[in-house]
Amino acid sequence: MDRLILASTSRFRRALLDRLGLPYEARAPHFDEIPPEGMAPRDVARVFAEGKAKSLEPTPGAWVIGADQVPEFDGRILRKAESQDECRAQLAALAGRTHMLHTAVVLWSASEGRMLGETVTVELTMRPLSAALIDRYVTLDDPVGSAGGYLFEKRGIGLFESVRGGDESAIVGLSLLSLCRLLREAGIEPLDLAR
Repeated sequence: MDRLILASTSRFRRALLDRLGLPYEARAPHFDEIPPEGMAPRDVARVFAEGKAKSLEPTPGAWVIGADQVPEFDGRILRKAESQDECRAQLAALAGRTHMLHTAVVLWSASEGRMLGETVTVELTMRPLSAALIDRYVTLDDPVGSAGGYLFEKRGIGLFESVRGGDESAIVGLSLLSLCRLLREAGIEPLDLAR
């Protein structure tokens, strides 16, 4: 059986992968997320996912899962908020507006020299938010370190009016629909591996 290695230590990505019941190990990638100058946000997500997958020490017979998300607002990449004040500022900018979230997932086999991948784009429309509501939300979820200043997988879902495209797992950080398609393309039936 081919081994699966998740190039991430994100608890949210691990929880998503656990839903499939697949045996895997998680390893921390060694990759600096520096977007290439002038590259479209959707392409940056794919480059980051590939970079994370390839940053791990090659393991014979293993398929490495790499994933990354890049939020896009008004044609530019939203950076991860580094403080609660930055979370509040990002939420105030997004309130009542639509932004896109590009989630890339790749499967990399160093043994076979194969890279398979997909990128899913989801449009998220946030409802209008008062400063008091933004402050309450940031206090509850403390979304520091997240782009956009929210955690959709927690209370942040309550900030939105609508979500269009892709699958909900892509918003959390790993498109399970894409991953299952890629595994089948690699000759691995997810249900055959499930425990």
